Amino acid sequence: MALITLRRNLCHLSDFRIQGALAALKNQPVNHVHKVVKEHLCPWFCSLQSEPFRVRFHHACCKKFHSENGNALHPVGEPVFSQIHDWDRLEENLKNVDEQRFYRRLSNFTSSEEVLHFISTLQTLPDTMAAGALQRIYEVEKKDGDQRLPREILENSAFQALCIQFEQEPSNLSNTGLVTALQALTLLYVDPQSSLLLNLVAECHHRLQRGGLEVHSLCVLGESLIKLQGPGCATLELIICQLQGEKLEKFAPEDIVALYRILQACAEKVDRHQTFLNQINNFSLSVVSNLSPKSLSQMLTALVVLDQTQALPLVIKLGKYVVRHVPHFTNEELVKVLEAFIYFGHNDRFFTKALEQHVASLCLTLDPEVVSKVMEYCCRKQILSIPILNAVAETFVCQSEKFSPSQISELIEPFGKLNYLPPNASALFRKLENTLLTHFNYFPPKTLLKLLHSCSLIECHPVNFMSKIFSPYFLQQLQGNESCLDRLSLAQLTQLFLTSILECPFYKGPKLLPKYQVKSFLTPCCSLETPVDFQLYKSVMTGLIDLLGARLYFASKVLTPYRYTVDVEIKLDEEGFVLPFTVDEDVHKRVALCIDGPKRFCLNSKHLLGKEAMKQRHLRLLGYHVVQG
Repeated sequence: MALITLRRNLCHLSDFRIQGALAALKNQPVNHVHKVVKEHLCPWFCSLQSEPFRVRFHHACCKKFHSENGNALHPVGEPVFSQIHDWDRLEENLKNVDEQRFYRRLSNFTSSEEVLHFISTLQTLPDTMAAGALQRIYEVEKKDGDQRLPREILENSAFQALCIQFEQEPSNLSNTGLVTALQALTLLYVDPQSSLLLNLVAECHHRLQRGGLEVHSLCVLGESLIKLQGPGCATLELIICQLQGEKLEKFAPEDIVALYRILQACAEKVDRHQTFLNQINNFSLSVVSNLSPKSLSQMLTALVVLDQTQALPLVIKLGKYVVRHVPHFTNEELVKVLEAFIYFGHNDRFFTKALEQHVASLCLTLDPEVVSKVMEYCCRKQILSIPILNAVAETFVCQSEKFSPSQISELIEPFGKLNYLPPNASALFRKLENTLLTHFNYFPPKTLLKLLHSCSLIECHPVNFMSKIFSPYFLQQLQGNESCLDRLSLAQLTQLFLTSILECPFYKGPKLLPKYQVKSFLTPCCSLETPVDFQLYKSVMTGLIDLLGARLYFASKVLTPYRYTVDVEIKLDEEGFVLPFTVDEDVHKRVALCIDGPKRFCLNSKHLLGKEAMKQRHLRLLGYHVVQG
């Protein structure tokens, strides 16, 4: 058993002094010491039995200290007892040890007990390092996924002594020690109404009003107050106002990222801060090269939340450095990066290459959310990445059970949209069919329809499920509480029904009622066809007039009875002569000229998108002679 006291060295106001005091225990039996410990711990915290747990600090056990000289400190009042280690010999004195070595030691610890044992062996401890120790406790506890501090940490006298000292004498702390301690205790879920946090917040507010906080301290304080009081607190506006008055050259790269996070929390006030944001966006171009993977991800996320679509030069530069860090992102960080690239419409062949290498090598161990987000990125940007698609197909075959219904849809949809069948297509769609048969009712109706429609685009027709999706019960579920079905769902149902007629003549189940069928697949908002490129269309029109002799001999943008719109239709008689487009008799052959511009192909390729491939396939089955122009 041991006793420690932690108090302020008045000659060195920025240091904590920790001394062993075993003499007080020499004449005490072990049982008595254990009893005293319990008596001192229990009143200081909220009930240790309560669930869920929150820490609340009181003044009941605070000690008073005085100093006779710079080295000898003597406690006044009762001591606080410890049960953790023998304190006969101090392990290290930090008076002449630099901070880097201290923090290096901290970073090597993997448990709170190790951190507390380490600091309890130190004779003097600067307040900034004490706050750093609290931060390290938060980091190691966060890895366990529990927001509550374990009982053994709360009952640890070194931890309690640190908290008492921060609570009693916040005015003697340095700016860095003050805001870092507040940040760490906030992250450790200390009760916001505890005297400990109230005292620290009051001291921060006092220094803020005096204008005594530097840039880094303002950023740390701002984020702590957002967590404690929410983004609407009045003090936050004062912090942002003071930060606006500082020259951005004073901001370290991590401070710029913290500033983005603060403004992100106040996204509803973005118009008020837009001028300041423009300055930050421009300045950030100079710090991107110094950002860590985590900071790159956070900056991109903030730009999305703040809707900084005008900051594309910054997004492009961030994308350039993201490429270098793809293997180093955590799953969550990579998801945020992909979401930002999707939002800003950014794509980069070097990023795609890095993503291919990362996914292909680690796909079986990647988080399902990462895999589905990678596929969404490829789908949205129409990137036909064969290494990624093949790796994901193999992953789904091996580990289909780890994907949710929505993630399964996000995995399969790109295969249809990009018109690609992987080498293991038979195993992939057999696994998908078994999953659907087993968990059909777990798939939301719109998700299920989108999934089955995607399969049909690449001729993997969901015949076994057509009777279900054409049934009145499913259509009612699909409509939900809306007055009618949305246009996209109707178009997908209609195309699936047309597929059942043209490509699955053996299907004999229920038909889709006419009231659920659309008249055209080409609509402005949710088209299953890609509109013709206008400039390319004009060039083809000019060429056809020169070739055929008159505009009379071809029709353009013809809506067929089968819902497809043909770019150019040319009618031929039995001998192969061209007929005027107004003639409906003696038509032996219809030529459908598809004017396929870049938007009808996968990105930077001549590989047709799934919807265009299906359209041309159906037109051929309907008797058209399809020509790609």
